[in-house]
Amino acid sequence: MTASASPELSTAFEEEGSPPPVAEDEGGDAPRTECTITADGSYAARLALDGDCWFPERWTLDGPEPYAVPLPSHQPEEPGTEVQPMGDGRVLIHRPTDGRHVFSLLYPTGPGTGELALGAVQCPQEETRLRMLPPAPGGDKAYALAVGRSSSTVWLVAGGAFGPEHVARIPGRCSGGVWLDREGRMLALDRESEGRTKAVVVDLERGGEVSPLLQITADSDDRVLLADPDSGLLLIRSDAPSPGQDRLGWGVLGSTLPVRFPECLRMPECVVTPFAIQPGQVLTPESCGVALRIDGPLAGWVAVWRPAERQLRHLAAPEGWLAGAGLWTREGVLQLPYATEEVPCGVARVEAAGVRGAVDAGPGTAASAAESAASTGAETDPPGPVAPRPVPLQQAPLGGLVTK
Repeated sequence: MTASASPELSTAFEEEGSPPPVAEDEGGDAPRTECTITADGSYAARLALDGDCWFPERWTLDGPEPYAVPLPSHQPEEPGTEVQPMGDGRVLIHRPTDGRHVFSLLYPTGPGTGELALGAVQCPQEETRLRMLPPAPGGDKAYALAVGRSSSTVWLVAGGAFGPEHVARIPGRCSGGVWLDREGRMLALDRESEGRTKAVVVDLERGGEVSPLLQITADSDDRVLLADPDSGLLLIRSDAPSPGQDRLGWGVLGSTLPVRFPECLRMPECVVTPFAIQPGQVLTPESCGVALRIDGPLAGWVAVWRPAERQLRHLAAPEGWLAGAGLWTREGVLQLPYATEEVPCGVARVEAAGVRGAVDAGPGTAASAAESAASTGAETDPPGPVAPRPVPLQQAPLGGLVTK
């Protein structure tokens, strides 16, 4: 790939709504059990429970029916363990222990589990946190982010020539992690510096060169949550329209249109988190389906939204949904992985026609919550006089990934 300029988002925006912020997970007293899916949707990996013991499990998703392969080690997994599927079907496992972060590749070997040691990353400072970044496009490499007191480091932990490799050091404390291209080169991170958080783009093929990505105003906290490399659609969270209150919005790389904050995404009593964007909509980012996880006071459910629409489509999550996990096909089918006692490895599929139709809330408390949200979630004109839109303090038009 040729050298490219970094993308930037416009400083302008349209004020339309806000959900409450989502705190980033800093670890806990149990292994991380979320389901992680490869960028192409072929495989997934998670930690499953067998009695009181946690063990890695790989799911194959690109066949006629999904199926799971257990990959137990010689001992149960400890708190802080992460797993991530690779494009060839192996599973990367990250085990933190006493300031060291050990990485191995797991794979099935008949009745047992093979393990290929990759090496370790040393983090002697107690306050340093290291976690896996989302699966990289291509599936042959995996990256981790180590966040220290005043800087952050990107590590290539699988796919290198000689074990974990230092790739980039970024001044400031970084969070998030979103891939902006299909080559696994341009990585968006949310960098905290001088009391503000701004999204930056790190070019992994130019020595970790850092450039601004999202700066709506000088005093706003601006984060990138999701990106679709095909259409350039970005989902962002910012307090620019309402200082101190984060809002969910969207923009398009390469466009001169402002970042928008739709009213239909404003659910003050719920946390709204986008987790999947429909790929393949190269020239029509406004038609991309966006899957949202909604966590309310009493229940959680799934919603689907498209930038071109002015309302959410609310759906009851399947029983046993691995919350926050899912992917879209190019044809517009939303796939949600789930596990129950009866179906230990399942994928619920929602066709595009069903998503565009009436609310399908299903039974239970989630249904009532979804129906209530649907009745108030449509975008409407605000009552009374509207305050003028804040004047942008910088001029940063939406620039695409320009190759040279």
